[in-house]
Amino acid sequence: MAYEKELAVALQAVRKASELCASVQFKLVDVDRLQKKDQSPVTIADYGSQAVMSALLAQSFAADPLVGEEDIDELLKNHDMRSRVLELVQEQLEGVDEHDMLALIARGKGKSDRSRFWTCDPVDGTKGFLRQEQYAVALALLEEGELQVGVLGCPNLPKELDKPADRGCIFYAKKGEGAFMSDLDSSNGQPIRVDELDDPGRARFAESVESAHSALAIHADIAASLGMTRTPLRIDGQCKYAAVARADASLYLRYPKDDIYREKIWDHAAGAIIVQEAGGRVTDIDGRALDFSLGRELLQNRGVVVTNGIVHDKVLDIIAARRNHL
Repeated sequence: MAYEKELAVALQAVRKASELCASVQFKLVDVDRLQKKDQSPVTIADYGSQAVMSALLAQSFAADPLVGEEDIDELLKNHDMRSRVLELVQEQLEGVDEHDMLALIARGKGKSDRSRFWTCDPVDGTKGFLRQEQYAVALALLEEGELQVGVLGCPNLPKELDKPADRGCIFYAKKGEGAFMSDLDSSNGQPIRVDELDDPGRARFAESVESAHSALAIHADIAASLGMTRTPLRIDGQCKYAAVARADASLYLRYPKDDIYREKIWDHAAGAIIVQEAGGRVTDIDGRALDFSLGRELLQNRGVVVTNGIVHDKVLDIIAARRNHL
């Protein structure tokens, strides 16, 4: 079957990367993190996770470029951090030395203008990771601009929201074959589906915990206009896509704070195909499909709207009306 090997390798890569992240999340120390040039945090888990996914992809698909979030510029300046990252990577991969590790991370600088490439976010929601809360390990394959495979590892996400002790999920999808969820260490995936709520007043809204690139006050206004009264589900990373895909929420909105910022492709690719294969819909705030073919950013899109599909047009209508009155 098409993309069967790609999905199998992606699942293995995300599982190993998730295991690496989970092994250190609750015992990080100050030397295990630093600030990047854009003032966002990066940890030994971010680097190690990208190295692990890069290695497994290179073994099976050496010709495929990788577009990853992390580069090695800051890591090269920090010997102690490099040593800590190498320890983590060697726990997952045999025979890797520091040179190999740096080369694997650096593969993430691949070009996305080729007909086929992978994109990964090794720790999507690093601030949530640092707060010991939610984050995702994300990996997706695109070919000719179309999403073909997506995998999300969510080590802290409960399998059911009301049972927080039972946590650790992996979500995955292939184009045209539905979306699935399993335990992180299990291959027995169960189909997942978005909810069928057509009344936004009964629906639940998901949004980011952090407000760096999303206008949370505008989210609240839009939710109120839709008649939503339930407390928002605020979690980090692409776990919000997973929440919509398995019917924990009906809407995930990422309304931009300004006209300049553009979303990064690795923040949305894996989640987008999983929601779409679960029966949902993903567009920007203008109703346009997300275009992952233009480089490392969604250059032709502003913001993101993710829904069960049924309420999507209602959300877009309210967004349009709000913008027309500004």
